[in-house]
Amino acid sequence: MLTIGPFNAITGLRHAFFTREGGVSEGIYASLNCGLGSRDNPAHVTENRRRAARALDVDPGKLLTCYQIHSAEAVIVEKPWKEEERPRADALVTSTPGLAIGILTADCAPLLLADHRAGVIGAAHAGWKGALAGVVEATVAAMERLGARRSEILAAIGPCIGQCSYEVGPEFPAPFLAQAEANRGFFRPGQGDRLLFDLKGYVARRLVQAGVKDIHPLPCDTFREEKRFFSYRRASKNGEPDYGRALSAIALVE
Repeated sequence: MLTIGPFNAITGLRHAFFTREGGVSEGIYASLNCGLGSRDNPAHVTENRRRAARALDVDPGKLLTCYQIHSAEAVIVEKPWKEEERPRADALVTSTPGLAIGILTADCAPLLLADHRAGVIGAAHAGWKGALAGVVEATVAAMERLGARRSEILAAIGPCIGQCSYEVGPEFPAPFLAQAEANRGFFRPGQGDRLLFDLKGYVARRLVQAGVKDIHPLPCDTFREEKRFFSYRRASKNGEPDYGRALSAIALVE
């Protein structure tokens, strides 16, 4: 698993951007697939999530993820839920010690946030659709409702697809440019009429615009680093029928 130094220095806070290593899943899911929505053996996913929870020093039943829908929906979490009751959203926020909140990715940007003085944490799934729709701002606003201060929030952007791997069509930038002409800077020419999109840079810009200044992006490319990360785009290019999902999670320990 990957961590960032500033989060590690905070007493009572646990976090991790888990890689695909260290689990029990096999084949295309090897090995730490934590995706409840995948077609992996459910028993393997359960064991993988148990291992992740233990690494975070929380009870496996208190590791919570949502049913992700590429939205700007952020949910405040106060108590555990059953798997079948998980909310349809793309961000979770809590101030309850003992709960681990997490999101699942396979190229999208995982975002972990904390205001340790207020005792408030957040986890967001920022694919291009959710980021464009405002999932970053929704997460920060939900944290604020629990007492966090934007100027005190520490943010980490975890492993996601790198710009050199994120090829898009000529029509892709339109909604970004309609939002702000300055967003043109997140695109650079690819082959032919293709463009390369900087998802990590765009998410970081949205954080800054939301009032978060202390931002720590991890220098990873999920598409290129096949041994370490799952990748939806790589699986699609390889003609694979499904793909594993990596967990990124954060917890206030009791």
